[in-house]
Amino acid sequence: MSKLKSVWHTIRVAGLVVLALAVVIVLAAPRPSLQKHPERKQVRFWHMWSAEWKDVVDKIVDRYNKSQTEYEVVALSIPEGASTKMLLGITGGNPPDVMAQWESVIPTWAENKMIQPLETLMPPEEWDRFQREAYPAVKKLGMYKGHLYGITIGMNVFACYYRPDHFRAAGLDPDNFPKTLEELNALGEKLHQFDKKEQLRRIGYLPAGWTMLAPAFGGGFYDWKSNKVTLNTPQNLQALKHHVDYRKELGYDNIVRFQSGFGADSGASWSFIGGSQSIIVDGCWRVEQLRKEAPKLEYRLAPMPPPKGGQALAGNTGGNFMIIPSGAKNPQGAMDFIRFWSGLSNPERAAEFYTMGGWLPLSPAIANAPIYQEYIRKHPQFQAFVDMMPSENLHPAPPVPMQLFIQDKINQTQDLAVRGSLTPEQAIKKLEDDVRQEAARREALGYAN
Repeated sequence: MSKLKSVWHTIRVAGLVVLALAVVIVLAAPRPSLQKHPERKQVRFWHMWSAEWKDVVDKIVDRYNKSQTEYEVVALSIPEGASTKMLLGITGGNPPDVMAQWESVIPTWAENKMIQPLETLMPPEEWDRFQREAYPAVKKLGMYKGHLYGITIGMNVFACYYRPDHFRAAGLDPDNFPKTLEELNALGEKLHQFDKKEQLRRIGYLPAGWTMLAPAFGGGFYDWKSNKVTLNTPQNLQALKHHVDYRKELGYDNIVRFQSGFGADSGASWSFIGGSQSIIVDGCWRVEQLRKEAPKLEYRLAPMPPPKGGQALAGNTGGNFMIIPSGAKNPQGAMDFIRFWSGLSNPERAAEFYTMGGWLPLSPAIANAPIYQEYIRKHPQFQAFVDMMPSENLHPAPPVPMQLFIQDKINQTQDLAVRGSLTPEQAIKKLEDDVRQEAARREALGYAN
């Protein structure tokens, strides 16, 4: 009797697990609201923006729906767990038609055939024009193994934000920003402020992270010509040493103690607005934040200068991009919406959408459109980011299925070296070994690297 009960208990538990999984799949596939134009072909669109950014997306969707009568895009905001819900939707045969993403998903999803190559939905002349006209970083971000899986609707590029009032107070000329990284380091030291106990009151400048510095030193974590991951190279080691040495001079504990008082960096709480940092390397989205939260604050922007003998207009990049999942019921409508928003079909019309979010454009045709140029006239600091877009030295994360693992290990390597747990040489050697071992493990299991 006890054996029979045990069998029955096992069957019952298994049934509950299956039922729970089914419920999760159903709940994880959010359903958009009903169409306003049921006579049109529906295009289900998922995105991850919320609050004021959702309002911007809704305006663009509304503009698209009013621009034609064949399709209706129905948008759904999923600010939490969007990638997991997308995978469940694909697996369950009920994905959206198009999704806006900014997470590192393209290599893994493309390798596993979860998303569609977009050039197959483009006429030959459109595909040729994209390859000719799109900025280099735009193409790098969306490509995997020679196919285009993501079309950007806003790149992220980083530059130096700086406070002219701090420069003047220190007797420095804000119109003469450093031309080399070495000059920038020296300038930062003049802007640091300490209290009587030699503890930091203001950081003049801290070098950008290792992923930003490596391309400037002529390195980086992927060779885009040979299509190979590059980790333990002389240039990457030099960049890591630079990152570590400058912080060592200020004192690791001193920096951590000071930065622990920053709080959130959103809204008006950003440390740059409060004056805790004089020069900071940060992204293009901060221009909109400063416009909203500190419209009277005087600030300027300049590209991060390269070290002597290094690469100008260099650094890491990422962005927002559109993908079409496998199993989408209306891929043609999804592609039509992507054309509209990205500017593939009409750059001048799409220029307005990029200004709504303070986003960097897909191509020079959008950047040179009158409405985008008007935006730059109102926010002249933004020109520094636009000037960087044609650069070949802006690199997204390595386009390999191990992308997330490599990114995590790069961050861990930087942390180990900065803390002094390992020397830069030891840390970068550990990075190389860890990635090699993970690649071998994945290969043994039959996974692509």
